[in-house]
Amino acid sequence: MRIEISRWKHVFKLDPDKELADEALERICESGTDAVIVGGSTGVTFDNTVDLLARIRRYELPCVLEVSDLEAIVPGFDLYLIPIVLNASDPDWIVGKHMEAIREYGPMMHWEQVAAEGYVILNGASAAARLTGARTELDVRDVTAYARLSERMFHFPIFYVEYSGVFGDMELVRRVAAVLERSRLFYGGGIDGAERAIEAARAAHTIVVGNIVYEDLERALATVRAVREAESADGGA
Repeated sequence: MRIEISRWKHVFKLDPDKELADEALERICESGTDAVIVGGSTGVTFDNTVDLLARIRRYELPCVLEVSDLEAIVPGFDLYLIPIVLNASDPDWIVGKHMEAIREYGPMMHWEQVAAEGYVILNGASAAARLTGARTELDVRDVTAYARLSERMFHFPIFYVEYSGVFGDMELVRRVAAVLERSRLFYGGGIDGAERAIEAARAAHTIVVGNIVYEDLERALATVRAVREAESADGGA
């Protein structure tokens, strides 16, 4: 399957460490979302990742692994996203763990299936921020500088603004999107229904919907319809 992230407007992110009924998974995979990303900050193992992959593979949509743990790298995904947490205080999340992965798996990696994400975490209370020691007290100039660093110096295809559990500053997101010319701006955090999905989709290139899947499935599914309708109303932009 050819993966074109440049076309993604909406993706669901599913956590292998959280329970999801088969019926709910079917509705997610047949919702019209552009892809499913599998990943999480804690509790991700090889076993729960391969189990979720097998369940998603019943459906015809791109299935992507966002790698957060070397022990949970599972073959068979369409694409592997590698987060480079640019505002991490722990260098392991910038280059250390990545070097370890390449040392272990480099000879067998299919590099055309690997995409790096320049990641900036902005919710200091989140598990992701605590895990990486992220410096989250950043202003617009800081984040746009990281965006330019990610795109212009490192040539990452994705720049990911992650608020992880809370709805972020959409003016900041819009201003970050404005400085990117080739990279895709992903936004994640606090998208809990149609209204916020539309607001985020008009600020970022791609929105990532996660936690609400496990809290209110109907509201999660409504985000897909909302983004599609907004896209049509905006002329497919």
